[in-house]
Amino acid sequence: QVQLVESGGRLVPAGGSLRLSCVASGSMFSINNMAWYRQAPGEQRDFVASVNTAGSTNYADSVKGRFTISRDNAKNTVYLQMNSLKPEDTAVYYCNADVRTITSSLKAYWGQGTQVTVSS
Repeated sequence: QVQLVESGGRLVPAGGSLRLSCVASGSMFSINNMAWYRQAPGEQRDFVASVNTAGSTNYADSVKGRFTISRDNAKNTVYLQMNSLKPEDTAVYYCNADVRTITSSLKAYWGQGTQVTVSS
């Protein structure tokens, strides 16, 4: 049973910084891509950033230059460093990981989400 648990969501002022963490646990053979998504009220879940096993990253245009995704493979953890936060960044942030387990070659797993609120 694979579980992803996010942490670090807070209420922060505009222009501030915040770091989110996501730890994957369970019977995993390997973790491929890890990513962050976010969903604001009344909107669909959108891609934010991803990082592959080699550390190569991709970012949504809305966060490029402000957010940094990274991972610690030894700890099965992915981070999202968020700088220069804007009210538009307010959303529930979800951790995503493509995981190989006993029952699946590669399957996407999601965390429960962590609330990030950026005040004006």
